[in-house]
Amino acid sequence: MTLRNRFTAISSLSFGVVSIITFVVIFIAYYDSTKISYFDRLKNTALISAIYYLEKDELPKPMHSQIKKEYNHLIQNRQVAVYNQNNAVTFGMNLDDKNITPEYISKARTDGKVQFMADNNFYYGIYYPDNQGNFVVFVKSSSDSFSSQIIRLLIIMLSVLAVGLLIIYLLSRYLSKIVYKPVSDVIRRINSVDNADISQAITSTHTHDEIDELIKSYNRLLGRIGENMLLQQNFINYVSHEFKTPLAAISGNLEVFAQKERSPQEYKQVAEEVLENVYEIESILNNLLLMSGLSKIEKPHQLFRIDEVIWKVHEKLQNHRNRNHAVISVKLDVKNFSLLEYHGNETLLYLALYNIVENALKYSDNSPVVIRIYEKDGHLAVDVQDLGVGIDPEDLLKITETFYRGKNVGAVKGSGIGLSLSESILRHHDIGMTIESELGKGTIVSLVFDRDLT
Repeated sequence: MTLRNRFTAISSLSFGVVSIITFVVIFIAYYDSTKISYFDRLKNTALISAIYYLEKDELPKPMHSQIKKEYNHLIQNRQVAVYNQNNAVTFGMNLDDKNITPEYISKARTDGKVQFMADNNFYYGIYYPDNQGNFVVFVKSSSDSFSSQIIRLLIIMLSVLAVGLLIIYLLSRYLSKIVYKPVSDVIRRINSVDNADISQAITSTHTHDEIDELIKSYNRLLGRIGENMLLQQNFINYVSHEFKTPLAAISGNLEVFAQKERSPQEYKQVAEEVLENVYEIESILNNLLLMSGLSKIEKPHQLFRIDEVIWKVHEKLQNHRNRNHAVISVKLDVKNFSLLEYHGNETLLYLALYNIVENALKYSDNSPVVIRIYEKDGHLAVDVQDLGVGIDPEDLLKITETFYRGKNVGAVKGSGIGLSLSESILRHHDIGMTIESELGKGTIVSLVFDRDLT
């Protein structure tokens, strides 16, 4: 069942239940009030009948004649029965009414009155003491008029209920169309989204209601999906490009090398080139594996010194990987040496710092790279500064995105993973990272370590 049909069914059912309850209450109230009204009229008729029959000898003849003239239509002998103290009818013609039993007559004498319904008739009896004796006056009236009023009321109520249900159904259908129009618009907009650009947002209704919130949530979801799809696309492009280069170099070297006999020196040179390409592929794969599993790594609790990690990075890059022969210097300006102790995963932080310093070397343009360790607002801070090519302001906004590389990298090899991986590792360790750069003047990567991490 659609939401629109459900809304229509619920509203119609609710109206029907409320209407039925209301009509039942009205019907019961009308039934009781009408019955009371009929008995009140019979009571008046009984009093007038008692005066008419029992006060005839005490009233002046003209007054009695006047009463007979005015109330003759109420006093009919066949509808009135006046019972004496022996329960025999002394006045009136209602002689053999089986519904007026001795029990009802006795009750009228005891309670002063009695009323009941039987065989489509209303009965009302009163106790009337007189100088001629103690009498009970009973009058009866057909309930046909009462029944016809009740039936007429039922017909009116049922007709109103049927018409009301029809109106509320049609009104609910119309209102549901208005209420769910934004939902229909959202569905139409979603169905019209181009598969080629799934991240395309749909227009907000700006109604500040649940529909508007649904659209915003959908747009956020599309944004995340679009980012993941772009990431996957970049990954495919990256793999096809970065892996193809070293693989092509390996296969090319081996094909050329296999054409004729080579000297031991040539064997060694080709083996070194092949190994270098293999190591490059291995490094890329390791970084990808680290990025894919980083979110599953639990918060680390190993205590180590940051300066020792930085010196390891310095030694590794300065002695083994620094092809540009740029000088790497480390400046330690910390008075509170307890800040150098940090809880974390030493291997991951080594990799993060390694990537940052290696990037500084790659783009330093043979200028010195300075690693400064110092205190900042009670926290340990590390700056990695180079005086190289710098980063374009437009590229700086995206520089930590996976597989993204700046436009001015030139012939410098890179995968676009290192800085993104470092940023993920640092965020995992609650270490803040900011990058400041200016084209032609260099770059500063600043790290601030959260001392409260345990």
